[in-house]
Amino acid sequence: MAESKTRKSRGSSRRSSSSSKSRSSSSSKSQGKSSSSKNQRNSSSSRNQGNHRSPREIAISAVEQVHDLIGRPVESVTGMEKNGNEWTVTLEVLELERVPSTTDVLGKYEVTLDKDGELTGAQRTRRYPRAEAGEG
Repeated sequence: MAESKTRKSRGSSRRSSSSSKSRSSSSSKSQGKSSSSKNQRNSSSSRNQGNHRSPREIAISAVEQVHDLIGRPVESVTGMEKNGNEWTVTLEVLELERVPSTTDVLGKYEVTLDKDGELTGAQRTRRYPRAEAGEG
């Protein structure tokens, strides 16, 4: 009985090593794809450096600057709008962490950034418990 268990475990280890080989070859393929996508991103970001920043770069900049400003973690980006040369980004920020987490207090912030992604204004527009449903 003990022999049959040993054989099974050996057989499963052989299968796992062969599957790890196939995973490593597929990961090397995905690395090739990811490097080409990185090159595409780098070329698109170099185009934006001379002109304006992409919406993604603006959102990342807003999250970083709001986190630095108020020192609280930003939970999500809930909206973005471009008005001429300015961006308005709406963020949800964890203002007060409680147990259970459904009683956490979140803040909704509207921040404005210029075309270069620099923060030009910030305002908390709402404060509410995480479990609250809908807009209020």
